[in-house]
Amino acid sequence: MEEKNSKTGASTFEKIRFSEPVTIIFGSILAVLSGIICMQIMGKVGVSANTSILGAVFAMLISKIPMTLFGRFKSLERQNYIQTIVSGAGFSAANCAFVAVAILFVMGETKAVLPMALGCIFGTVISVYTVGSLFDSPLFPAREAWAPGVATAEVLEAGDEGGDKAKRVIQGIIVGIVGSIFKLPVGAVGIVFIANIVSMLALGIGLLIRGYCAPLTGFDLGATSIPQGFMVGAGLIALLQSIVSIYQSSSKSKKTKADQEACEEGLTVSGGKTKRTLIAALLTHVAGGVFVGIICGIFTGMSPAKMVLWVIWTAFASVASMIIIGKAAMYSGWFPGFAVTTIFMTIGVLMGFSPIAVAVLTGYISSVGPCFADMGYDLKTGWIIRGKGKNSEREVYGRKQQVFIEMLGAFIGIIVVIFFADMTLKDGLIPATSVVFATTAEMGSNLALLKELAIWAVPGAIVQILGRKYMFGVLLATGLLINNPIYGIGVIVAVVFRKIIGDEFMNCRDAGLIAGDGLFSFFSSLVKMFI
Repeated sequence: MEEKNSKTGASTFEKIRFSEPVTIIFGSILAVLSGIICMQIMGKVGVSANTSILGAVFAMLISKIPMTLFGRFKSLERQNYIQTIVSGAGFSAANCAFVAVAILFVMGETKAVLPMALGCIFGTVISVYTVGSLFDSPLFPAREAWAPGVATAEVLEAGDEGGDKAKRVIQGIIVGIVGSIFKLPVGAVGIVFIANIVSMLALGIGLLIRGYCAPLTGFDLGATSIPQGFMVGAGLIALLQSIVSIYQSSSKSKKTKADQEACEEGLTVSGGKTKRTLIAALLTHVAGGVFVGIICGIFTGMSPAKMVLWVIWTAFASVASMIIIGKAAMYSGWFPGFAVTTIFMTIGVLMGFSPIAVAVLTGYISSVGPCFADMGYDLKTGWIIRGKGKNSEREVYGRKQQVFIEMLGAFIGIIVVIFFADMTLKDGLIPATSVVFATTAEMGSNLALLKELAIWAVPGAIVQILGRKYMFGVLLATGLLINNPIYGIGVIVAVVFRKIIGDEFMNCRDAGLIAGDGLFSFFSSLVKMFI
């Protein structure tokens, strides 16, 4: 394990490159396996595995092989690189590319499947680079929760250090596995003890309202567009709040130099760089929209004005989804990828775009937003392992290496989809989310739906304004969109217990709960693939 420096200046550290042959070779092999397995699980079961925990387990197993070649992986930073490439490949294969191409497959647009996958490579790689440039900025501080990233780091450190930390993590893993067998929301409990408690309260309230509204009142919230409208309002306000926050942190006209330094103390990315990165991301996704639109052939028959509108909306929705999903993931450990993508897709339908144009829009957005959250978790893991930013030079260097190897993992994951998607889809393994997206894309414009969305956007906006710091409105809306009342009960009960007993008892055990839940979910899903 490398020396952990406490100095921030010229302190030395070992520069471990992601491109070391042994890391690239074994990382790529595991990335291919992760991509294949996670894609199959998404198609058969409809949910994705916890790829960060999966990557951590693979990394630790490699480090324990009693051969000289694998001795280098006793380094936590190399384990972090392996964990990152495995996580990136599994997530990009299942949640980004496979979901996107399956939409077109369901719609019968098989000629556009390969072009859509190529578009996903562009969108995913740009998203990974963007989160790498924004992590530890005023918009996405490294010191915020990023709960799954904390859990992954604690699992890696427990495997390296042993002792009391390892005992606590193992205890949590055992309880997590047993609880998952009995379908208890143990993962949610673990996240509550790491994430922002107010943000988790918002998510829990939303889950309970959605889950018990129909049984208690007879009114089926899920049969309406109220949750979607709530998310539209909350999401737009969250986006505006993020823009204002960036402007305020970088504005020299309103702050002295000393004020700016105090505001950005401890951060490695300034407000000014944050603003420039977002502008660059927007322009890059404009290019991405043009690229994917051309190769998928959706511009044929479109008027010039409609083409411009589609490209602008695709670029805006991509950047907005990154910010909204990233902020929600940062505070709560839960990223509303499906919900946010559905909102932008629905608005695209209401704009009058053709079904194929909406499908390509949806596929591109789904390859951008969710992977932003996954990469954020991986960077949080690396930030902890590298000493929590005590040596800024080491942190920036290590983060850069993680971004490169995550890009490689994402590329490998999508290449896996290109080679295996056709066979998988023809076997009937189609993600449920892709079916929903395809159905929505073909439904056509509906003025009544637009009116309902606009009406319920107002309370969503108000709640987000009041709960700005904690993404309260967005996470409440996320809960309203998900019919999982048991998860809601678990969240609320855990919030109450955390307030009563504090954090000490659950220290490291919370990470174990998340790991146990994730491992059981992965291996049980793997078994279901063959049943």
